[in-house]
Amino acid sequence: MHYRYAMVSMVGSFLSFFRDYQQRFDLADFEREVSRDFDSQEITKVTEEAEKRAKELVTSKEELLKVIGYIDLTTLAGDDTKDRVTALLDRAVAPYAKDAAVKCGAVCVYPARVADVKAHMKKKGYKLNIASVAAGFPSGQYRLESRLLEIELAVADGATEIDIVINRAAALDDDWTTVYNEVRAMKSACGSAHLKTILATGELKSLNNVYKASWASILAGSDFIKTSTGKETVNATIEVSFVMLSAIKRWHQLTGKKVGFKPAGGIKTATEALTYVALVEKVLGKEWLNPSLFRIGASSLLDDVLKKL
Repeated sequence: MHYRYAMVSMVGSFLSFFRDYQQRFDLADFEREVSRDFDSQEITKVTEEAEKRAKELVTSKEELLKVIGYIDLTTLAGDDTKDRVTALLDRAVAPYAKDAAVKCGAVCVYPARVADVKAHMKKKGYKLNIASVAAGFPSGQYRLESRLLEIELAVADGATEIDIVINRAAALDDDWTTVYNEVRAMKSACGSAHLKTILATGELKSLNNVYKASWASILAGSDFIKTSTGKETVNATIEVSFVMLSAIKRWHQLTGKKVGFKPAGGIKTATEALTYVALVEKVLGKEWLNPSLFRIGASSLLDDVLKKL
């Protein structure tokens, strides 16, 4: 009973935080920043350059090993069990038998499986990031109170990174104040855990909306912005990634602060992954190519990388 009261009190404090921030989003400044168009010819050129560079990088063992370090090794199935997620952790910690130093960037699981991963990690003495898709993943169509509570509980169970999804209904209604306020509240709910904000770009209808969603999420304090849940009809693409990276670049130019980037959904081959590596290098520079600023959400990518090694 005390636990239930504590949870209610915690949600109340989050909602108080949420209300405090509702007056801090300057919509006029936001609209001035995001009123830009994207040149399709420029995007086509950058895409072709990235694809060409990827074909060169895929022949390099060093680059392939780096890709492993970027992977958030993921299972997000309705029939995930304790045995499945602990096996996932075992694999993420030691994916490449020839080099014990090689590890994935994180494992990514549903909130209900975080405690299983954490207990197995403690038992085995592992050190690895635990990411969880909290906050009403993948639809986000839940009350804010429940989304905040899910984040808090996942962190309490051991998650060090939280992958949330924005309110697409608000985004499609052009209500960027709500998008900002909710992400800001979820950032607070994360506490010490890093926040990776999923834009679900395949549902945002336009590149301009992708930029707006990127900018609102960055303003709200996201540590990373992420393309997709992996559950949309269209997931990560080079086109939307270029737009998101442009927002990250703009933020860095204005503030000197770095925000990470995570493409996810449908990235299954080493060449595809290295296309995103090449794109990040092109837009942001090599300094972004480390697991603290670049991840790839994937479940089967590791298999293809290992085959090429």
